[in-house]
Amino acid sequence: MKKFRIGHLADIDEKGARTFLVQDTEIAVFKLSDGSLHAVENRCPHKGGKLSEGMVCGTAVHCPLHDWKIDLRSGKVHEPDDGCLNTYPTEVDGNSGDIYVLIAG
Repeated sequence: MKKFRIGHLADIDEKGARTFLVQDTEIAVFKLSDGSLHAVENRCPHKGGKLSEGMVCGTAVHCPLHDWKIDLRSGKVHEPDDGCLNTYPTEVDGNSGDIYVLIAG
């Protein structure tokens, strides 16, 4: 796993998202109301909608194009729709507040 610094904790509002380009992949990082961070590929598996522009409800994001609901923890699309997207582990440096995303390879 490679570790990439992508920003600072203060860069992302609660229930908000920011996008980052890491190794030619656009990644959306969401900060949930409990303070947890979840990084996913910023592309709905249905029609490629920008998930960072979707509405967050609990631990899921709704795609802004066709309202597909996607779990931010697993990347799985909720039924009745079907699909999955890449998720990426995140780490936050407790001293600096820097956010890191871990990518295989």
